Amino acid sequence: MRIDVISIFPDYFAPLDLSLIGKARESGLLDLRVHDLRGWAHDRHRTVDDSPAGGGAGMVLRPEPWGEAFDELDVEGAELNRSVVVFPSPSGVPFTQDLAADLATRARLVVGCGRYEGIDQRVIDHVAGRAEVLEVSLGDYVLNGGEVAAMAMIEAVVRLLPGFMGNPDSVVEESHADGLLEYPVYTRPRTWRGLDIPDVLTSGDHGAITRWRQDQALRRTARRRPDLIHPSRVDADEELRLVQPADAGELLTLQRACWVQEQQANPDVDIPALSETLHDVEEWLREWVVLVLRRGGRLVGAARGRTHGTSWDVGRLMVAPDLQGLGLGRRLLAEIEACAPPEVTTYELYTGAGSAENIRMYQRAGYRLSGWGDAGEVPGAVRLTKRRRD
Repeated sequence: MRIDVISIFPDYFAPLDLSLIGKARESGLLDLRVHDLRGWAHDRHRTVDDSPAGGGAGMVLRPEPWGEAFDELDVEGAELNRSVVVFPSPSGVPFTQDLAADLATRARLVVGCGRYEGIDQRVIDHVAGRAEVLEVSLGDYVLNGGEVAAMAMIEAVVRLLPGFMGNPDSVVEESHADGLLEYPVYTRPRTWRGLDIPDVLTSGDHGAITRWRQDQALRRTARRRPDLIHPSRVDADEELRLVQPADAGELLTLQRACWVQEQQANPDVDIPALSETLHDVEEWLREWVVLVLRRGGRLVGAARGRTHGTSWDVGRLMVAPDLQGLGLGRRLLAEIEACAPPEVTTYELYTGAGSAENIRMYQRAGYRLSGWGDAGEVPGAVRLTKRRRD
């Protein structure tokens, strides 16, 4: 990646020679060039600012030096389709981890650092006609200039470049990577000043550790950043019950959200859940035993079952996409299995042949592959069965 930074205080960026960013520059992973805006000013005093039009306090950065800077840096050059011009500004869109990840895919960034009351708006409007432009804010506060914000953005972006981090998992298991704040972290010694590392982290049970970390991330996010998390991601106000007719509309919405993923994993398969109407859902609610899970007043999961001879057909196991991976699917599966009448000896279900994650989940729950769907069963699906043991 190439990054060009324009500033009237280029020495601000000396710290970018340190640590991992410095190593990235040395290795050639990052081509970072810092330019002094005053280099494009031609008067004796290298003037780059003037009083604001219409009056008012402060000074505004003049357009002429910026225009020459962008001309010389060729912002509409060969890399236009993968480059972007960024202006740090308290009036910009919020800078987020998702935006950092998007910028990390670009071949080139050009960062223009304002000062005083800002940059003449014509500069931004003119550049927007030549290249993609983003005005970006670090938060709801004002700095003296764009340099501090630019450094924060550059670090957030560059650390996502492939090869930047020694351990690539470091950028996966951290705050905001999955929409949550990171869980608490610990290291040796096990006891320090009367405080212990939580026992689960030294238990050797990796499944329990994963669950603990997920729970801690959820609770920390709910407590510190409730704006990032829906109430249904925490355990408050949870209700698992039999379906009611009034749930039909939410069930229809939920199953469409869930089975879009199934369609992507099985592109050539006809998936009824995606084409059903509200009337269709109301019809099968009368024919199946259906459980629904609500959290924070929101319907977030469901499953259905019915008897077929001595088998209990399990179907429409669904969990809201933003809550998947938290164990709700396994829980709903166990609950709908428990609804089977005494004469049932076998549980049976189908999932898409291309749905690898679903198949693994069912196998972990004790199911075994017992056949591929065909014209007489479910085309494009696999059948999984499990013997009842209670």
